[in-house]
Amino acid sequence: MKTEKISKLALIICFVVSLVCFGLFFTVGYDNPVGDYNSPKMTGLLMVLMYVMFVITFVLTMWSIVRGLMNRNSSSENASGVPGGKIMLFTVVLLVLSLVVGVIGGLGEEDFTASDGTVTTAGWVTVVDMFCIASGILFLAAVLAVVVSMTGVLINVGNKQIKATK
Repeated sequence: MKTEKISKLALIICFVVSLVCFGLFFTVGYDNPVGDYNSPKMTGLLMVLMYVMFVITFVLTMWSIVRGLMNRNSSSENASGVPGGKIMLFTVVLLVLSLVVGVIGGLGEEDFTASDGTVTTAGWVTVVDMFCIASGILFLAAVLAVVVSMTGVLINVGNKQIKATK
């Protein structure tokens, strides 16, 4: 099976599983504990989905980095003219910068005490803020990347550079 077909199949499976889990999360009943808090009964399912997605994403990212480092000697541009090496470098720099912005944005947090008395230290609250802010930045970058990819700008620029070198 070609890589493109595997990628499309994986995307469809992730989309359907996420759609089902979020649908259950929003439609199945609520657990009303004493107090002001009201949580959906499927919160645990959604948490498991997020953990599984995180692990899968982490493993695929590590695989992609290792594979990219092993293929460094080959040309950084494929047949379409897209500068893969530059895109990979930009992605890594964006990841690091988004984590730094997230840490700076989360500094100064205080301990958080939940309704059941569970205390989360300020350091963990800062880490959560860091991941939330970094996720937002990376989500916006992904949306922009999809828009740029759909316009074909990078392929056109790459093809012009290839023609200019011939």
